[in-house]
Amino acid sequence: MSNAIADDAIRLQAPSARAKRKQGLFRRALKSRRTVIGVVLTAVVLAVAFFGPFVAPHSPTDFVAPPFSPAGVGGPAGTDNLGRDVLSRFLAGGQTLMILSLVATALGVGLGALMGVLAAYRRGWLDEVLMRTGDVALAFPQIVLALLFLSIIGPQLWLLVLMVGLGHLPRVARVVRGAALSVVERDFVKAAESVGIPRWRIMLGEIVPNISSTLAVEFGLRLTYSIGLVAGLSFLGLGMQPPTADWGLMINENRIALTISPWSVALPVIAIAILTVGTNLVTDGLAKASIGSDEGVKA
Repeated sequence: MSNAIADDAIRLQAPSARAKRKQGLFRRALKSRRTVIGVVLTAVVLAVAFFGPFVAPHSPTDFVAPPFSPAGVGGPAGTDNLGRDVLSRFLAGGQTLMILSLVATALGVGLGALMGVLAAYRRGWLDEVLMRTGDVALAFPQIVLALLFLSIIGPQLWLLVLMVGLGHLPRVARVVRGAALSVVERDFVKAAESVGIPRWRIMLGEIVPNISSTLAVEFGLRLTYSIGLVAGLSFLGLGMQPPTADWGLMINENRIALTISPWSVALPVIAIAILTVGTNLVTDGLAKASIGSDEGVKA
């Protein structure tokens, strides 16, 4: 009974516009033409990545013509350095990149949000320890740490996801901490504390929902970085390994014949570029919608 009364008290103290603001964030963002364009571009590339393997004309490992055959002779986009169909490898090469990037981003944003909310809510020595530890991590570029561990342990996919995700953690934590600092001083958080709600329930049930717009923006931004970093590590030979079809690996394998067989490099580069532009446009739209929402609440 006491828990039910406490929950009712928290709901009464929480701002009434919170649920509407959270539900309407994406709807407001879609009113922007930039956001719609970003959604379309992102959806097209994701459709190619996830459904491409089912419509590929050949197996990505089949040899169909002599190496670096031009378009029309070895297929619609020619062949690669070993005589495999470029179009088939392109259609089959984006799925793993998308999955690894999404998992790494979810890991980094999730852990970073937990770290940031904990630092903002507890304050004191714990805040100092977490933030100073993050400052040390920020001193090293993401790709340097990833290269270090991948070169020592080897090109393991789980390690690739872990290093990319951990690279996002301190950056996300700092942004989330800044957003959560204003929330922890709100009346509904104080009311939750006064009726004895456990701290973990306050953080998950009261603070996190009120910074959901910040988390959405961060997820889109970090996803863009994850895609570029995972593709870059595959290009360097520390991601997917031959003969697996992978966009980053395709660029590395065929860069020596760019003038002879341009599509083997151009297709994955164009796809990654379009996806990056699309996710950035969506992130910008979410950020603008979030700012408008916050100004409306303050007013």
